[in-house]
Amino acid sequence: MSRTLFHCRGCEGVITEEADAVFLWHESGSSGPGRDVYAHREHVRQVREDETAVRLLARIVVKRLISPDAEWRKNL
Repeated sequence: MSRTLFHCRGCEGVITEEADAVFLWHESGSSGPGRDVYAHREHVRQVREDETAVRLLARIVVKRLISPDAEWRKNL
């Protein structure tokens, strides 16, 4: 029987106790199923999520707001 090892996103160390592993989120992969992200219980507050998606969403929202054919402009 194989044992699944988790890597802590906070300290990049191996989480040896499964009860100490806290699931954070799932990262999708470009050529596979992706992977789950875990952290030690005491390192959860240190972990920051990937800011790439947040920046991308902000750029999309700004682009839509300044677009000449934006939906909200049609109702003015």
